[in-house]
Amino acid sequence: MIISWNVTNTCNLKCKHCYRDAGIRDPQELSSEEARSLISEIAAAGFKILILSGGEPLMRRDIYDLITFASASGVRPVLGTNGTLIDRETARHLKKAGAVRIGISLDSVNASVHDEFRQESGAWEKTVNAMKICASEGLDFQVHTTLTKYNSKEIECITDFVAAAGSRAHHIFFLVPTGRGKDITDVCLDETEYKRVLTAILKKQQKIPMELKPVCAPQFIPLAREMGMDLRFQRGCLAGISYCCILPNGDVHPCPYMPVRIGNVREIPFSVLWKTNNVFREMRSLEYKGRCGVCAYKDACGGCRARAFHMSGDYMAQDPDCFCCKVTTEHG
Repeated sequence: MIISWNVTNTCNLKCKHCYRDAGIRDPQELSSEEARSLISEIAAAGFKILILSGGEPLMRRDIYDLITFASASGVRPVLGTNGTLIDRETARHLKKAGAVRIGISLDSVNASVHDEFRQESGAWEKTVNAMKICASEGLDFQVHTTLTKYNSKEIECITDFVAAAGSRAHHIFFLVPTGRGKDITDVCLDETEYKRVLTAILKKQQKIPMELKPVCAPQFIPLAREMGMDLRFQRGCLAGISYCCILPNGDVHPCPYMPVRIGNVREIPFSVLWKTNNVFREMRSLEYKGRCGVCAYKDACGGCRARAFHMSGDYMAQDPDCFCCKVTTEHG
């Protein structure tokens, strides 16, 4: 099981797609003591991987202490960062603290495209330099790319670029319009391009050893099966099933892209929320509506619950961008 915790809302960038609308510190941000208690609860709930994200997690003063505490608690700490603040000293601190992998965001092989999306001149150069530093310091890293109409044609080039830089994986995030992302819905892929890009990613995976994973595009699981591929991933959408998100103030959501408040860890221990909350129970029932409810792939795919919620206000509704279920219900 894997969990994402936005440890702070503070950020040094103003990325156009930011689901958290990050920038200014949340005055209700969990304290160091509360943070350690939360990590203990996360471990008690059975989670194995903790993604420390933001905002920009490196702007939280106690980030190294939290990484060390998570590691000592039996949880594998991973950092999700824009990469612009990683210098050699920072990389060494992260490695010493016990970070097992660094997730670095890169959206194009073209510096101007990346910088425009991240709204910061010079961001691309700093991010690429961070990848080089991590590689030279023996700190495992993977690259995260947010997919839009602007970079969908170069996704394989980005994969080749980060593989050459030493990345252990390339995770490709299909944009869900939430947070500041609601202002750029025009750059989301349409259904035809969505399927084309997913197919291209899977064909690329057949050619290279580095792990490629589409995120917020659960149809990659049934599509891979139809292509005869044997992936280590067994399910597409994990929201509420084996994954959830915690906000800087302790609010719990099923995923970062679904603004459905489950509760707050200051009020109810996280391990209790995870095991007993009715929203989580409903999501784990897999009793979806519409096409997703009758799809033969619902156990493997599940549709994107965040995209369903964005379009209908119902997290159990059918995924509006799904193409696999149409094929399955008509011919399966």
